[in-house]
Amino acid sequence: MTVPTIPLNTGGSLPQIGLGTARVTDQDEARRIVLEALEVGYRHIDTAAKYDNEVGVGRGIAESGLPRNHVFVTTKLRGSQQGADTRTALRQSLDRLGLDHVDLYLVHWPLPRIDRFVESWKIMEELRDEGLTRAIGVSNFLPEHLDRLAAESSTVPAVNQIELHPREPQQAQRDDDARRGIVTESWSPLAKGDLLAEPVLADIGRQYGKSPAQVVLRWHVQQGLVVIPKASHVDRLRANLDVFEFALADGDLARIATLATGKRVNDEQDPRTWEEF
Repeated sequence: MTVPTIPLNTGGSLPQIGLGTARVTDQDEARRIVLEALEVGYRHIDTAAKYDNEVGVGRGIAESGLPRNHVFVTTKLRGSQQGADTRTALRQSLDRLGLDHVDLYLVHWPLPRIDRFVESWKIMEELRDEGLTRAIGVSNFLPEHLDRLAAESSTVPAVNQIELHPREPQQAQRDDDARRGIVTESWSPLAKGDLLAEPVLADIGRQYGKSPAQVVLRWHVQQGLVVIPKASHVDRLRANLDVFEFALADGDLARIATLATGKRVNDEQDPRTWEEF
């Protein structure tokens, strides 16, 4: 299956659906899931130093036998290594992944209390120029954090990866990202599965012969978002890719919009205050 790509402001592109690996901490499990995902057609794998699974992710990529330029790999800078340790952090991630570069390197959280994300960003610009990452971006950044980067550097982030799903559609942040030329990428796109019991999603799914999860992923795709759902079984991996041959009608989108509450999966994860190290 061929997954459409979204152009980045770097001139490259990003497969619109990727595999999320958060909370998969067992290295062999990470290896298996990544390998199965690549076998069924995924070409975009998302990990992070904080997830403690880069070794397994790298093994899955290596065992797939795919050429390196056929797999888009994202990893993220953990909070404890922001600042002067940023260069070391990426080299350590590359060692764990068994790669000589990643395609996208993200600041995982802004952590404004420690106020090191601009220092990290400037080092990440150097790492990009050296070819250790093809593009750089951010995760969980608000307009105020993006304003800081714009004021103190010349590089616009390629991606802003944020919690985004029908309960928290993040329209204001998406509009701000688009204005700056930043691609918005959705993490926790199914709200950790809590959404899937919503009757409206089951009803819409019946119209198209699709599951509630496929309806939600189609909602992301249809709005031009990049999305990284998690899955651990091959049938679910396949199902999450099978969202490109149907389109939600305007009425369906309006019904899904009624699910918006502005509620995050974890209310504590406010980028202004959250401290993830």
